[in-house]
Amino acid sequence: MHLKNCLPSTTSTNVKRFFLIVPFLFLLLVSCNRERIEPKPNPDDDMNEVFVPAEKIEGRIALSYVTYYGKEIPDPTYLTHICYAFAELYVDNGMYRKFALQGSQSRFEDIMALKRSHPHLKILLGFTHTVENKDNTQQGGFSVTSATEANRQAFAADCLAFVKEWDLDGIDIGWEFPGISWSGHASDPKNDTRNHVLLMQQLRETLGPNYLITFPGYVMDAKQTTEGSRYIDLHAVAPYVDFVNIMTYDMDQAPNHHSALEDKRAYWDCVRALNAYKAAGFPVEKMVLGIPFYGRISFSQNPSAVTYAQIKKMDPATYDVNNWDPTASVPYVTIKNTGAFYCGYDNAASIAIKGTWMLSMGMKGMMCWMYDGDDANGTLRKALWNAVMKPL
Repeated sequence: MHLKNCLPSTTSTNVKRFFLIVPFLFLLLVSCNRERIEPKPNPDDDMNEVFVPAEKIEGRIALSYVTYYGKEIPDPTYLTHICYAFAELYVDNGMYRKFALQGSQSRFEDIMALKRSHPHLKILLGFTHTVENKDNTQQGGFSVTSATEANRQAFAADCLAFVKEWDLDGIDIGWEFPGISWSGHASDPKNDTRNHVLLMQQLRETLGPNYLITFPGYVMDAKQTTEGSRYIDLHAVAPYVDFVNIMTYDMDQAPNHHSALEDKRAYWDCVRALNAYKAAGFPVEKMVLGIPFYGRISFSQNPSAVTYAQIKKMDPATYDVNNWDPTASVPYVTIKNTGAFYCGYDNAASIAIKGTWMLSMGMKGMMCWMYDGDDANGTLRKALWNAVMKPL
């Protein structure tokens, strides 16, 4: 979930690239022969805004991840939850030592100040597996922190003290790939999945029922590897968490869509992700659907992604941004002089379609990565709010 300039973390990106290497060759062959989808203009019309009093939005979630490196102060009018990203773990010699915010304290304080003027707003602190602070060098803190009862208890106690001090509403544990070592991250392939469950259990016991515990879920967390292992035991962890933010984006790259609702041509899609989570025993009513506020070009080239705001400002002489794929239910960008697929993304129309499907499935709401990717008019966050708060 860790993105800078709208790009996923090096770790998350590399892991996803790993799973795409083999099937991508196949996808290239398929895409060459697939029937061309004729571009259909689909500009984002101004959508009717739905204002719901705070007392009526309990139970439905419109969440945005807000980063420490972001520049904007969010408008909570269209949000029920904010997840502040990130805090990182400090470990040494097999011991959990502490955690600390990434970035400046003032940025965190500015976000927390929003609760005073918007009492309905709930704010969570998101933890990441990455290391950004200069005084921290050891990656893979989650594996160490979860490995012993003493470490788990110490971390949970620190979380409780922090949420009380800052009047936070909960925490978000961004350990996306338990059991996998990538880019030097510490891991324990044999025990990480079990220890992840024990960590969540300890957090629930320490924080009690009144604080939220969530996690960002990779779309294939529910998929078994060739060795039969799982990243996260979704059935076992479900009793301890309030909801999962399923990252239904970066599921493929050009020439396919990275956030398709349903598209067998893509490596993965929203429908398959939900079905995989259900099959793994995770309750649908605890699932939150992820919406990208960016378009995915590639996992390797530069630029690898562009924000929705950047897409809206693309030179119309060079790019056509108003193409629509009725199969995937998402828009996409093409290069005008060649007609080549440049990137898939989401707009107000695709969010509305996904919202209708999400509510029909009984899911809890939607989340976005990330707030700063939206345009100046707030087109996507308004669309997300409308989709989540649509009357059944």
